[in-house]
Amino acid sequence: MKSRKMMILLSAGLALAAAGCGADADKTPDAKGSQGTAAPAGDGPVSITVNCEPPRTNKVERATFEEDLAAFQKLNPNITISKATDAFPCYDPRTFEAKLAGGQLETVFYVNFPNVERLIASGQAADITPYLDTIKTYGDYNSAVDIFKKDGKVYGLPTDGYGMGLVYNKDVFTKAGLDPNNPPKTWAEVREAAKKISALGAGYVGFGEYSANNVGGWHFTASLYGRGGSVLTPDGKKAAFNSPEGKAVLQNLHDMRWVDNSTGSRLHTEWAQLMKDMAGGKMGMMLGAPDVLISLRNDFQAKFENYAVAALPEAKALFNGGAGYMINPKATPEQIKAGLKWIDYKFLTPGKGQFDYARNKAANMTVGQPYPDLFKPDSPSAQAVTELRKANANIDTSQFQQWVDGSKGIPPKAEPGPYAQEIYAVLDTPMSAVLTRQDANIDQLLSDAEAKVNALLAKKG
Repeated sequence: MKSRKMMILLSAGLALAAAGCGADADKTPDAKGSQGTAAPAGDGPVSITVNCEPPRTNKVERATFEEDLAAFQKLNPNITISKATDAFPCYDPRTFEAKLAGGQLETVFYVNFPNVERLIASGQAADITPYLDTIKTYGDYNSAVDIFKKDGKVYGLPTDGYGMGLVYNKDVFTKAGLDPNNPPKTWAEVREAAKKISALGAGYVGFGEYSANNVGGWHFTASLYGRGGSVLTPDGKKAAFNSPEGKAVLQNLHDMRWVDNSTGSRLHTEWAQLMKDMAGGKMGMMLGAPDVLISLRNDFQAKFENYAVAALPEAKALFNGGAGYMINPKATPEQIKAGLKWIDYKFLTPGKGQFDYARNKAANMTVGQPYPDLFKPDSPSAQAVTELRKANANIDTSQFQQWVDGSKGIPPKAEPGPYAQEIYAVLDTPMSAVLTRQDANIDQLLSDAEAKVNALLAKKG
């Protein structure tokens, strides 16, 4: 699940008409689907639906999204995007699962990395292998694309990716007598910095953390990976977090809450709650990826220049996640090809869509952050994106430099398998417990969670 991207969903329909296109906007996809058995589609009129449009509250990004919709349909007059569903963030397990079960997902739908494998296994994503020539930059992808592959076939495309770090407020650091150019590099240093920040007075929180709605388990996993632990055994069949590394994560958080009094008493049970508090200017640190800074600015009206991202403290592995798009398995061959054209234009073409840095700069959006990272460094696409970023940068890229430098050489580690969301839900409990109960029994919490995850994995087979 993306720093971008977690727990509150605002859904609405947007009817969009394209000139010169006679497709029915309410066309139901062919129930036979394609699943890679048909030849690539032709260029006849076709109607598709998409999701993950920025909400109306994010005026700038919504405007650029709608601009891209219009430009795409002008370039492809045979394609009508009959509906774009807005969402903030793009993935909410509660609504996603309901739409998935009810067959209500759009033709082109957003999916985070942990859900990819199970959607492929359950036949809930179309095989797009015969249509990959639609994606002009496909050959430039880095290894992130492998997540969407199985048995020689491809079932989706990554459009963003992230690695965790330590997000901190430079202004708060300065007020607390800390050096904003020398953020903590160990968890012991994090604790000391958090205590100094909390000592500033009422409302100040040294370190904020999640505790429920799957984001608690998500951040437990990020911290666990950093300490060298694993959520699952290598074969994916058993829980592995009931370990010294898992205990260290919870013990550290418990001590920050009850010994240092540096985490505050507020429980952050959803993605937006912690982000709002971080944007409020009195929280010192939280875990997050580089794109957190962009969301703080665009979605929560934070003063962007006050924030920076450093490497995850003393990390032995870097939690690596992201998201992409898949195609509804009920889509016709024509709809699959049209959907891939939209993904290619909006997310994968240098100078267009999310990589239209000149447009983004003119719209006062941030340009210059090391995100997303989709292409092999020496590929033409990566070089073009890098040059466009540099040419249009409107931010102080030093805000990200410590993350870039500090994360080099740290091996990436993917989210824990196809049932990551359900595992995160189990791991929410120990995260919440150590933040709400001074007498929380960490060994028992980990043992109970281990039993639940093992039962879950056994049931899933």
